[in-house]
Amino acid sequence: MGATKTDLFTQQQNEIAAMAKALAHPARIAILQYLVKKNACVCGDLVDELGLAQATTSQHLKELKTAGIIQGTIEGVSVCYCINPKVWKQYKELFNAFFKEVDLQQTCC
Repeated sequence: MGATKTDLFTQQQNEIAAMAKALAHPARIAILQYLVKKNACVCGDLVDELGLAQATTSQHLKELKTAGIIQGTIEGVSVCYCINPKVWKQYKELFNAFFKEVDLQQTCC
């Protein structure tokens, strides 16, 4: 198995890449939009909302939870998910800083 070259890049570059990877699927974006819209913990509504299989939805939730952008609590047999406000703010700040670094006022090609 090949070694990663993440040590060649800055901590900020690695953080942005990890965050982008967590967001790199339309189902995950849909999950986040739904959770933001609800602005509360959501239990079990996501499968119906997304129209994906339970296993597929669970896998996407796992990726988002591993990235820290959502958090889950167990309530009986259900897991309820919501946005992790601290990590959401970190994502927002890091992406805003990334896009502000370069002011592209003209095209180069």
